[in-house]
Amino acid sequence: MATYTTEITSDKLISDNPIHQRLFKAYIVAKSFVSGNLLEIGCGEGRGVQALGPLVNHYHGLDKIGEILDRLKDKYPEFTFEQAIIPPLAGVEDNSFDSVVSFQVIEHIDDDRQYLEEIYRVLKPGGMALISTPNIRFSLSRNPWHIREYTPSQLQKLCESIFDKVETKGIGGNAKVWDYYEANKVSVNKITRWDILNLQYRLPAGWLKIPYEILNRINRNKLHKHQGAAVEQLHHEDYLLVENPEEALDLYYILHKK
Repeated sequence: MATYTTEITSDKLISDNPIHQRLFKAYIVAKSFVSGNLLEIGCGEGRGVQALGPLVNHYHGLDKIGEILDRLKDKYPEFTFEQAIIPPLAGVEDNSFDSVVSFQVIEHIDDDRQYLEEIYRVLKPGGMALISTPNIRFSLSRNPWHIREYTPSQLQKLCESIFDKVETKGIGGNAKVWDYYEANKVSVNKITRWDILNLQYRLPAGWLKIPYEILNRINRNKLHKHQGAAVEQLHHEDYLLVENPEEALDLYYILHKK
């Protein structure tokens, strides 16, 4: 895409690098878990097929943006890509995948229970799904692109009502990651302090998307200008898989089907 929204997050824009590396870490962790036939729900621009495709028997990616999928089909003709609005996972057979990954997706889904039930349905017995989503405890403002965000216990309770076993972990970071987070927090607070009427939480989400996008891009560019190497040199190795999701920027849950 010629223009990237802050929600998509580019691996080509230096100011997006801290977020890109944070998102990419989910796939690095997933390398130790995926096997067999893999379904990715919300494959985006291809972080998953790049990292996980060579490790599995077959990769099948779903996304709603046809333009992105067309490019992925050209780049990875050996794998399957399909445009879909989910849930449900229409046309996907029961018990058909050994592994499912779906990172930074559930927060965009109206019916989150149906989304998880569909993942359970398409997993083979003994299969495993990996999901991630922002930990609302560390969100710095309302994201109007998200239907909701979760506390660790809220997401755990929902997952445990559907899956046979749930492992609750998270994506945190080292000191460099948390230094960037604190700088970002200070910068965001300088913007949101002008919202004296708390409109970001009172107005309809659709009204906020354009100003959110503009201000978020300005903020990322400002952080890059002032932080320089701290933004440019963050790497996925600086982001860490942590056992306690309460301490994580992103919740990272491993879901099992017996």
